Amino acid sequence: MKLSDFDYHLPQELIASQPLPQRDASRMMVVDRTAGKISHRSFADLLGFAREGDVWIFNDSRVERARFFSPDGKREILRLEALSPLRWRCLVRPGKKFRLGDAVPVGTHEGKVVEILANGERVIEWGSLIDDDLDGHLALPHYMKRDDDESDRERYQTVYSRQLGSIAAPTAGLHFTPEIMSRLPHAFVTLHVGVGTFQPVKVDNINEHVMHTERYEVQAETAKMVAEARRVVAVGTTACRTLETVAARHGQVVQESGKTDIFLRPGSSFKAVGALLTNFHLPKSSLIMLVSAFAGRDLIMEAYAQAVQERYRFFSYGDCMLIV
Repeated sequence: MKLSDFDYHLPQELIASQPLPQRDASRMMVVDRTAGKISHRSFADLLGFAREGDVWIFNDSRVERARFFSPDGKREILRLEALSPLRWRCLVRPGKKFRLGDAVPVGTHEGKVVEILANGERVIEWGSLIDDDLDGHLALPHYMKRDDDESDRERYQTVYSRQLGSIAAPTAGLHFTPEIMSRLPHAFVTLHVGVGTFQPVKVDNINEHVMHTERYEVQAETAKMVAEARRVVAVGTTACRTLETVAARHGQVVQESGKTDIFLRPGSSFKAVGALLTNFHLPKSSLIMLVSAFAGRDLIMEAYAQAVQERYRFFSYGDCMLIV
């Protein structure tokens, strides 16, 4: 399939740049794959779609404050990986201010560019430990067109996040409250969301797209609950990709940790996940391809057309879609 098969028109005003006052107040589109039907509900109706024998799988990764600025605000660093506490692999902007050997100030700290990788990433070595809470910022998606503020510290994290390591939030989980979770049989996986989640697909033939790599972990208790479930509901594409990675390798979900670059697109099979809760994704993204693989491209594109017509809120702080 071609990249243009996954494009749609989205009015700018439908992009949610702020969360709703209440986590569970979002709208929820329900897509029935078997009947080919689309209905418009509220997230408050979610429990009505739970079935006996379900297990709901959440990604418990927590978002790091991985974005840093120089004191004058003219240089920006996004930490991709801490190779050690004092040595980071980073994206930087603008590149001309991060030449080999250049000093890099952040807060009261100073580092130095010690390596420039072939893909343009920099390795920066610091002279002292940086406190993320003091000097770091959340790397909100570019489409929000704003910097993070104090409210994002809580609202850009799921209520169940516990494993620090993501650059972006697993956003389908942002709708959940502890009260709703307590009424659903559930377990956790961990997939640390990388910067690749923001990277668009650039090749016209989508089969030529090379996915980014992300770290994941499945605990033994989660594997046991999945094996015993009648239906597995993945909360978010990150939970889905984790489960399908492990199931593709072993024929079932087992205890495992590793790295995944799985690219689920039309033609892919799903061995573990029977239902999926997800937010609305960017045009031409690998994530809209994933949901198209799960529900069928034509049905998903019709769902997105209806979402625009009904003025749903899109992307990270937006409304959600339940695919059953």
